[in-house]
Amino acid sequence: NNRMKTDYIQRSIAAGLNVLADKPMAITARDFIKLKEAFAEAGKSRVLLYYIMTERYESTDILQKAFSGMKDVFGELQKGSLEDPAVISGSVHYFFKEVSGAPLIRPDWYFDTDQEGEGIVDVTTHMIDLIQWACFPDVDLDYKKDIQMLAAKHWATKLNPAQFRQVTNRNDYPTFLRKDVKDSLLNVYSNGEMNYTIRATHVRVSVNWEFEAPKGSGDTFYSILRGTKANLVIRQGAEQQYKPVLYIEPVMKDDQNNWKQAVEKELDSIRETYPGLELKENKTGWKLIIPEKYKIGHEQHFALVVKKYLQFLRAGKMPEWEVAAMLAKYYTTTQALEKAMGR
Repeated sequence: NNRMKTDYIQRSIAAGLNVLADKPMAITARDFIKLKEAFAEAGKSRVLLYYIMTERYESTDILQKAFSGMKDVFGELQKGSLEDPAVISGSVHYFFKEVSGAPLIRPDWYFDTDQEGEGIVDVTTHMIDLIQWACFPDVDLDYKKDIQMLAAKHWATKLNPAQFRQVTNRNDYPTFLRKDVKDSLLNVYSNGEMNYTIRATHVRVSVNWEFEAPKGSGDTFYSILRGTKANLVIRQGAEQQYKPVLYIEPVMKDDQNNWKQAVEKELDSIRETYPGLELKENKTGWKLIIPEKYKIGHEQHFALVVKKYLQFLRAGKMPEWEVAAMLAKYYTTTQALEKAMGR
């Protein structure tokens, strides 16, 4: 429940405690101000405030970032436009699903955006984090100068009473949700899209929630970084059996042989860290074949986050760019919400 999370973070830092928090650390513009104050106090008190960003440990995300730094393959990150952004990231999720063979039962407050937060400030934190981490590595972002929110919108997923009962095991809507009920349908503002610039680079981020996935399908994720020489695309649809796959797709029409040689050369350098990677040519470029041993799964991602946090604790500090990135991220999400609500 995220309603009081920023307050808890602020009070913990004031008490001299190190904090490792789950996302989101702020769900409103008012929370962002408190979070900014908490980071300032943490710096003065020399305690650490960090949070769980598991997707940095997903193999396709790691390799997308690696290839984006290879000038002979990727070139330079394009600037894009509002209509055709240089960076696009989006995901689709489902309220009702099975986990380990059993239906996932969610608490009733999960559907109250005053407690959980809207979709535009929740799941989007992962996508914005990856964008900043891949496109502006080790950069001390200044949200006041570097982020400009251009447009944002949000919309509701409508659940009927039977669906709400199926996913919560409750027979009726609790009092705190009745404000969101119209004609017996619960309106959950779990969907959103934002268009913004970060250091003059145009970005679009979106999140969609539906009630239940079609049989045989699952959550999906899409990410594209547009370079002057190639696009780096992660797809996770039916063709990929709902597992993320990275594609390298050239945008140049000439000098293809030299570009392919550059791809293969850079892959050799990556294989020093990730032996067994292979490229498979397709009609749009290359598909990266990643051995199963590198697809460690979500639970192990959590362990790696904790390991990183413990390294920071032992050192007594963490990189300045991490703090700047967290502030930039939550400025972005909360400003998107403000824009979507017409404030």
